[in-house]
Amino acid sequence: MEIPSRAGSSWRRRDLLRLFAAAPAVVALSTACTAEPKQPDALLALATAAKEDAALAKAVAAAHSDLADAAGEIAEVRAAHARALQREIDRVNPPDPDAGPSVPEARPRQAPGSSGAAAEALRGALRQAQDRAAGLAPGQSGYRAGLVGSVSASCASLLEVLG
Repeated sequence: MEIPSRAGSSWRRRDLLRLFAAAPAVVALSTACTAEPKQPDALLALATAAKEDAALAKAVAAAHSDLADAAGEIAEVRAAHARALQREIDRVNPPDPDAGPSVPEARPRQAPGSSGAAAEALRGALRQAQDRAAGLAPGQSGYRAGLVGSVSASCASLLEVLG
């Protein structure tokens, strides 16, 4: 009785080993070529809020003379935050020139009717910005962590300016 030969088989042991050895490389290359959906920049919400806060502070400064100095300062500082965050967002993810700014412009704001309500609206916006930035800072690295941390600290200082 003759033992069937393996030499006549279309798949030899070496061929199978090569196939299995190449499989991880094929998977890695095919995964690298697929387009993953781009996650929005973590700083985008901070920059948008900074623009919104600046618009609110400008409206408060225009409507309430007793808050004009503090609200004007808040508007300037929050606009500077928005610009700095915008620059960092655009540095990491250069924007498409045809798509417009990566951080949307603030919608027009109207100041609350009374000075007390206006001051409280500014305080609430600054507290929220401070908390959001403080929560985001530990997840960032290098310059971005410092930028976000200084935005948080600056918002805390602005709360003191507002009184």
